[in-house]
Amino acid sequence: DDFRDDLDALRNAVDTQDGHHLLGVFTRARVAREHFSKILARRAYVDAMHDNNDLIFLAQPGGRLSGRIRVPGDKSISHRSIMLGSLAEGTTEVEGFLEGEDALATLQAFRDMGVVIEGPQHGRVTIHGVGLHGLQPPPGPLYLGNSGTSMRLLSGLLAAQTFDTTLTGDASLSKRPMNRVAKPLREMGAVIETAAEGRPPMVIRGGQQLRGMSYEMPMASAQVKSCLLLAGLYAAGQTSVTEPAPTRDHTERMLRGFGYPVAVDGNVATVESGHKLSATHIEVPADISSAAFFLVAGSIAEGSELLLEHVGINPTRTGVIDILKLMGGDLTLENQREVGGEPVADIRVRSAKLKGIEIPQELVPLAIDEFPVLFVAAACAEGRTILRGAEELRVKESDRIQVMADGLVALGVKAEPTPDGIIIDGGPIGGGEVNSHGDHRIAMSFSVASLRASGAIRIHDCANVATSFPNFLGLAAQVGIRVSEEGKA
Repeated sequence: DDFRDDLDALRNAVDTQDGHHLLGVFTRARVAREHFSKILARRAYVDAMHDNNDLIFLAQPGGRLSGRIRVPGDKSISHRSIMLGSLAEGTTEVEGFLEGEDALATLQAFRDMGVVIEGPQHGRVTIHGVGLHGLQPPPGPLYLGNSGTSMRLLSGLLAAQTFDTTLTGDASLSKRPMNRVAKPLREMGAVIETAAEGRPPMVIRGGQQLRGMSYEMPMASAQVKSCLLLAGLYAAGQTSVTEPAPTRDHTERMLRGFGYPVAVDGNVATVESGHKLSATHIEVPADISSAAFFLVAGSIAEGSELLLEHVGINPTRTGVIDILKLMGGDLTLENQREVGGEPVADIRVRSAKLKGIEIPQELVPLAIDEFPVLFVAAACAEGRTILRGAEELRVKESDRIQVMADGLVALGVKAEPTPDGIIIDGGPIGGGEVNSHGDHRIAMSFSVASLRASGAIRIHDCANVATSFPNFLGLAAQVGIRVSEEGKA
């Protein structure tokens, strides 16, 4: 009966020449077919928890870097372009969209809620916005793979919808804490149920009237801030979020890019309901978190010079550049410009003799995703590097402090984890076996470490690299890092 109803709806759309409806049905159907064929090939949303799927990277020692590359688009901006483009009025064009599984999970979630989205094709996406109140109930739970950003930001948007939704994810995401968004959303009037200890799945009850509030975040987190600002688009009155330290401000910038007023006063961001989002054109800059692997690689491999093109240098994200410079890194920003409200530059990196430092507290939130590869820089630096105030690293895709420390120690580096950071003494790096525990950034960081290793490094559990950096091995080989899937030259 459902199938006949759907066919009747299609026939009606042809009759009334409703091309928009047909486009929505067919784009969703095509993606579904591709997804099924991936499932049949056992490739979809690779489950990092199954060792029989253990993808091993083999990184050969030595090498130097040269050339010019453009790393994939910024993941944070790709996520937000889909969310705000879907809620805008009119058609939004996105270029440079990151076609990794995390951002595709966000895209699929909005398709499931009735938004017509064409693409992505070579980074181009066309989003036919439905307005702030145009989302429809999804046919089932929204599956968000490994993407914590999708789950935390969507929970803010969905708390104010008229329908119930369930947010689920893979085994890794299902272990991550969601209370940090659920608790303040409940204070705004949302009804949210989670599994034990605030973990997914999250069940969000529709039909609630949210109230604006002033929230002081106990811990700096761009995801929590963005979640509450997105809920604030629907909440009665004003919603203000005060952050204890600066975090990435892509949501504020992009809301303004869509014509929605946001007031930022020092460390307080405020929105109020009653305005609308208007479609726009978005060019996604290259992701500085992805560029960071090559910035460190170019710094530690002798005789290297590399140019990274069109990298986003948003001041809330450039901690990795500041920290490398403090360690003695040779980085220069060229051709600085602004694209769609986001500052962009080409970054030239040359090899340098790095020295250990105590990382300044104010830079910690500005480099939170880049620390795994910065730990590799510290291992190659002369002297001791000390990181404090980074407890958030323990609740990322893995406990990044412990996992990096274990890997560095396995390679002969002196690394001592602390509750909120790590102490690393630079010295020679040997070869050996390390486990990334399904964490893409750790797998890529140890690939970079091979540049200064005395023997080959085998890195286990690397399947999730595809979620954030689909072309990592190709670009690494292009510039001179000798890493490949084991068994493939």
